[in-house]
Amino acid sequence: MHAHRRAARRLAGLLALTLPALLAACVADPREATPTGAPDPVSVQVDAARDELAGLAAAAQDRHLTATYAFAPPGGAARPVAVTSANDGSWRVDVPGWGRNGTVDVSLAGTSDGLFQCALPSAGWTRPAGCVRLGDADDAMPRRLDPRVQHPFTDWLEVLTDRRAPLVVSPATPPSGVDDGRCYTVDSTSASLNAPLDVGVYCFREDGTPVAVRATFGALTLTGEPGPAPATIDLAGAVTEGEPVGRDGSTPEPS
Repeated sequence: MHAHRRAARRLAGLLALTLPALLAACVADPREATPTGAPDPVSVQVDAARDELAGLAAAAQDRHLTATYAFAPPGGAARPVAVTSANDGSWRVDVPGWGRNGTVDVSLAGTSDGLFQCALPSAGWTRPAGCVRLGDADDAMPRRLDPRVQHPFTDWLEVLTDRRAPLVVSPATPPSGVDDGRCYTVDSTSASLNAPLDVGVYCFREDGTPVAVRATFGALTLTGEPGPAPATIDLAGAVTEGEPVGRDGSTPEPS
């Protein structure tokens, strides 16, 4: 009799230990309901935005036009910037009030002959327009001579099409004053000071027309409708052996 009671107590103790574990194993973990190989919805959205922006940037590389953009530098007054992307791949961007503490208008151009900076007749440049060759067409613009306004129409397009570039892309609401186009926020995953482009918001039409950019260098917004592209760009003036115009007033005007 006592042996039966001891056996019953041992069985009850065993059930008390194992029953909770068995019940827990029967309750499905909600986190395990999703297959481990299922894509994360956020990752899918980010990848889709990256693909969409890469496609628009590729269209922009093939989009040749003449256009005017309102350029608002940080803390500065808005000014018109003329952009020309010619059919032969050459380009020109005219930036008023950039050189010599805002007194010299400059023009940047890239052709098969190289990369050029031209000083345009303005308050701080009383001579005819003159150009200086800065290097080969694919050379980087020296930082001290770089307004950065030209990049969204030139080399940054190549970065936006490169899936290996350290970027995170997500859809963005169009900035104020932008009525058309698709906009994307572009951020960098690199801690390097030499980021491949300025992080910010980039907007394009379906045909690749750049509509707006909001980045560190300032804001660019398309004004009016683009015009047809020329066969090639013309430099603003004759090429000389002079010095390029810097942003501050350290470069004297040639006598």
